[in-house]
Amino acid sequence: RVLHLAAQASVPASWLDPRATLEGNLLSTHNLLEAVRAEAPGARVLVAGSGEQYGPVSPERLPVDEHEPLRPQNPYAVSKAASDLLAGFYADAHGLAVVRTRAFNHAGPGQSETYVVSTLARQIAHAELDPPAGGRVEIALGNAAARRDFTDVRDVVRAYWLLLEHGAQGVFNVCSGASTAIADIVAGLARHTSLGLDQRTDPARVRKHEVMEIRGSYDRLTEATGWRPEIALETMLGDTLDWWRQRLAAGERT
Repeated sequence: RVLHLAAQASVPASWLDPRATLEGNLLSTHNLLEAVRAEAPGARVLVAGSGEQYGPVSPERLPVDEHEPLRPQNPYAVSKAASDLLAGFYADAHGLAVVRTRAFNHAGPGQSETYVVSTLARQIAHAELDPPAGGRVEIALGNAAARRDFTDVRDVVRAYWLLLEHGAQGVFNVCSGASTAIADIVAGLARHTSLGLDQRTDPARVRKHEVMEIRGSYDRLTEATGWRPEIALETMLGDTLDWWRQRLAAGERT
């Protein structure tokens, strides 16, 4: 089993240095697939892609399935689309047992604060260490109206493993099938803290070419493996906040 998860995965960082993202993500995929072809051609390989590859999709075509044309809207998404195509080429041209996943937003305990759920949870956990007068804290976020399809990372990992265990090949979305506004993520986190949360839009967190709604279909994944998401969004939010509380209490207070 080979799971190719390595990538420069930050959309904002990809805008700052598109070339590094494009070269790093595509060439690392090429290097890995070439190594498998040369040294372990019988291995099952999973190349992790992203729901970002689809870009904007009209509401009548949501939830998006794997037949949707790719229309990436940022350098990171372009790099993942290119890696996806390269993996498909290695399957076709060299007969490698490659499965390509397009995972939509996933979050949970252990995630870097580069990503929206984790950065919001961290801000709350940090404020809890020294609660402000009045018990209210301002939370900085990007476009609060943007809607994303969130899946708990533990469900995502289970999907990856099941695809390899079943010897699946081709392309599979990994997603929840539902979209949630970022403002509602804040509201969900608010149910797990005694602090009052006030939302503030931080222009630095607003993405260029923002896709306002991303929502996928996981029907093909279910047909191939029986997988369905099991961990509720509310549980994921609470677990993520608890993880940051533990981490900050252990000394990472800045």
